[in-house]
Amino acid sequence: MSHDPDAQTATQPRERVRSGGRAGHKTRAGSAAIDQMPWRVPVNTDRPTEPLNGDGIAAIHRGTMKILRDIGIEFLNPEAVEILRKAGCKVTGENVRMDEDFIMEMLGHAPASFTMTPRNPARELIMGGNHMLFVNVSSPPNAWDMERGKRAGDFTAFSEFVKLSQYFNCIHILGGYPVEPIDIHPSVRHLDCLHEMLTQSDKLVHAYSLGAERVEDVMEMVRIAGGLSHDEFAAKPRMFTNINSVSPLKHDYPMLDGAMRMARRGQPVVVTPFTLAGAMAPVTMAGAVTLSLAEGLAAIALLQYINPGCPVALGTFTSNVDMKSGAPAFGTPEYMRATQMTGQLVRHYGIPMRSSGVCAANVPDGQAMWETSNSLWAAVQSGTNMVYHAAGWLEGGLIASPEKFVMDCEVLQMIQRYFEPVTFATRDEDIALDAIAEVGAGGHYFGCQHTQDRYQTAFYQPFVSDWRNYEAWAQDGAVQTPERANRIYKQIIAEFEPAPMNGDHAEELARFVEKRKQEGGAPTDF
Repeated sequence: MSHDPDAQTATQPRERVRSGGRAGHKTRAGSAAIDQMPWRVPVNTDRPTEPLNGDGIAAIHRGTMKILRDIGIEFLNPEAVEILRKAGCKVTGENVRMDEDFIMEMLGHAPASFTMTPRNPARELIMGGNHMLFVNVSSPPNAWDMERGKRAGDFTAFSEFVKLSQYFNCIHILGGYPVEPIDIHPSVRHLDCLHEMLTQSDKLVHAYSLGAERVEDVMEMVRIAGGLSHDEFAAKPRMFTNINSVSPLKHDYPMLDGAMRMARRGQPVVVTPFTLAGAMAPVTMAGAVTLSLAEGLAAIALLQYINPGCPVALGTFTSNVDMKSGAPAFGTPEYMRATQMTGQLVRHYGIPMRSSGVCAANVPDGQAMWETSNSLWAAVQSGTNMVYHAAGWLEGGLIASPEKFVMDCEVLQMIQRYFEPVTFATRDEDIALDAIAEVGAGGHYFGCQHTQDRYQTAFYQPFVSDWRNYEAWAQDGAVQTPERANRIYKQIIAEFEPAPMNGDHAEELARFVEKRKQEGGAPTDF
């Protein structure tokens, strides 16, 4: 794996750095909005939480296989249906049934982990094992901030979120559009959005599987931005896509089309059913998880048959609805257990896993943070490898908020700090018997040499939280957390510098975008 020369692994002590705008450049004195932890790929050092015993895992597996064998999945893509027919699956119209031997044989081809390399090799990522990757908020149609309130997404808001995603070292991946820029026509939206992502950021990017043109254009743009030949692009994962099933029991045409195109080029596909217990899935968590697994494994089997060994991951988006209103709920105890249960089954199948950092709150308030924290810690407990919507998500995915983005990044940094094994060291100097003897009974440790040698790095240092007492906080203006986050967000945007890019690659990328716009981009129904 390639490393940023200034980055540190999760096993090294934390060193506080400033700007995240340029990989490999820690600071320009006085120019960074916050001190933040360095770029790293976190390693989850905890044992996973496992609510299911062996019998429970076996029961959900049997249920999953029974759905695939006896009920089947609707594939609304004729090419996919024909491929699975040739593979020996039972096909009736668009319904495809698969037996367990076929599913397990296909899963046997899927890699347990893989690397993904964006245009900056120092940002290379490991997907799988104990590694944990955080993705920015993706796909809300609306934006919200403290000055402008809720409004339809536009390109200005989109660009701001791209800059926040590049700036924060705890964000590893730019997933889907962090807010949908509806002021750009859908036929060319992907061209403008990916151009902005690829020129402002050097982190891994994503393609929406919404028609052949969008996937093919984004693959070509990633290739150009990285200065790669076609063979070099196809030689290893350079980007990824995420597809969702249409629960219950369906996969739609465009997402299957995009997923198959990506798989043929060796680019990763994350398959994430969106199952809400009580609405699109059984009301029980076991039933919802079983349905989700069946939908996800069906698509993964298809992709492995097309290109054995292509990189894939299985996502979970299983939560519950408010049975009073029918509205989705997130960060609930049921959501947490469903994520943990899915983690057990995904480990059973031996492939990487995706989950999400989500909430149902409408503004960045206490509800937003406890629900998101529940979601994020469920990701930790489940052994998740990729956490979608890890920063910025509100209103069940209908709003992206820069204040919430900043606040969530505080939580992500805390999780990264929590993983650092140095905090559990058991050397003599860590046990600190000499310091205990020096201070003795009734003393304090503020002034002893042991503390003086370690106080700057001993504890996590927040950039949004305010740890002063009430009087000091009130005297300084009584600024609450969302207001502090708003100030940080504005300063980051004001001081942001794009990630450096080879000039020839930038010119070629701009020419490609202009050419595709002149050709009309992607067809739409508008």
